[in-house]
Amino acid sequence: MKHAHPSAHGLEPRNSSAGAYRLLWRWHFYAGVFCLPFVLWLACTGLIYLFKPQIEPLLERRYAQVAEAPRQLASAQVAAALAAVPGTVLNAYRVPQAPTAAAQVLLGRGSEIVRVYVDPSSLRVLHVVRDNDRFMRVIFYLHGELMLGSAGSMVVELAASWTILLLLTGLYLWWPRGRRIGGVLYPRLRQGGRVFWRDLHAVTAVWVSMLALFLLFSGLPWAKSWGGLLRDARQHWAHAHRVQDWTIGSADERTAIAAANTPPDEHANHHGMAATSPGAIDDTALDRVLPAVEAEHLAAPVLIAPPSLKHAGWTARSDADDRSRRADLILDPVGGKVIRRIDFAERPWLDRMLGYGVAIHEGVLFPPLNQILSALTALGLITACISAAVLWWRRRPSGTLGAPTSHEYARYPTGFIALLVLLGLFLPLLGLSMLVVLVLERLALRRLPAIRRFLGLSALP
Repeated sequence: MKHAHPSAHGLEPRNSSAGAYRLLWRWHFYAGVFCLPFVLWLACTGLIYLFKPQIEPLLERRYAQVAEAPRQLASAQVAAALAAVPGTVLNAYRVPQAPTAAAQVLLGRGSEIVRVYVDPSSLRVLHVVRDNDRFMRVIFYLHGELMLGSAGSMVVELAASWTILLLLTGLYLWWPRGRRIGGVLYPRLRQGGRVFWRDLHAVTAVWVSMLALFLLFSGLPWAKSWGGLLRDARQHWAHAHRVQDWTIGSADERTAIAAANTPPDEHANHHGMAATSPGAIDDTALDRVLPAVEAEHLAAPVLIAPPSLKHAGWTARSDADDRSRRADLILDPVGGKVIRRIDFAERPWLDRMLGYGVAIHEGVLFPPLNQILSALTALGLITACISAAVLWWRRRPSGTLGAPTSHEYARYPTGFIALLVLLGLFLPLLGLSMLVVLVLERLALRRLPAIRRFLGLSALP
């Protein structure tokens, strides 16, 4: 959100607000140079993922729907799926959401899940797909880690952290300072030229900035570095013994899946007992617990899972997109009863807070308004990025990057320094990268005349 800089001739005095404005504008400019491609990427992929509830059923309609007919036992459906994909074990059975819904059986193999769609009446296998190859899972990983694993997650976290700084400095530059509301609260689209693009950039970004900041902060628990620190703090301070309701990148997810795919009998020999085969789990227990699970009326989709290294006994859980509606069940496979139900309200306060944040981030907490607001935010960020690129292209001087020139004697406002320190402490990757930038600028970039001119840096005194 850049505004025309105050006119300056020569050096600014140390206490000049115009010099401070120009310094903050430089931070905003360089943050934008780094963040703009990532903001476009996150906004576009996030916009697609927002409409998962509408897109996924359309993509799966050929094999996720069947004719209504009497269903065979759930254990028979599982057996048909296991026969179609040899070498796998039952990971979870998804309770059908409607009489015309195909059975979905999640099979485990190492650290991956294979989803099998079965006609529950004829037991015919309709479709087999690796879960991570489904369209929305691909979009999820493109959005969260650029399909690059932990390294990609770190890059996205770094870009998100700098985007937070970008938005905060943009709000400072936008602040009206006595101007009329034209170009502040609404863009002056009829004026054309630079004013049109400046207003389109600044005003659009301001209107979506609060929601954008929330989306950025609420996405951090998934990030490799920040999410890992949060998990450690959760375990240390909250004494939370329950498994957290979110994963930290694909590596963490693969570890959790591998544990869920490992029947406990495989490790029985660790206790001096002979190991049994994965097939030793009694899948007919599914037939006994299914009626009790259905009677609990959990928010769909509901997954029933056998014993594994992750959970010692049979469990069921709601996997609803809105995490505030989720609940877990502990089951008695012999008597076919629910031993205990754990609702969202019983989770640690930190888990509940993050659950609400994740639900809003994914646009599912209060549909369809949540979806609409998040979609408008994504479209606003795309508009702000495109208009910023046009502004830069139109005003860039030949032979330089086009950053606002710095002044040797300009001084940072105390409040801005405090903001950088707080952000650097709260967002460690941002703090480390800012230190690297400052050291690199001081020790190298300002000492090389050609680079100094290209970047618009002042010479060292």
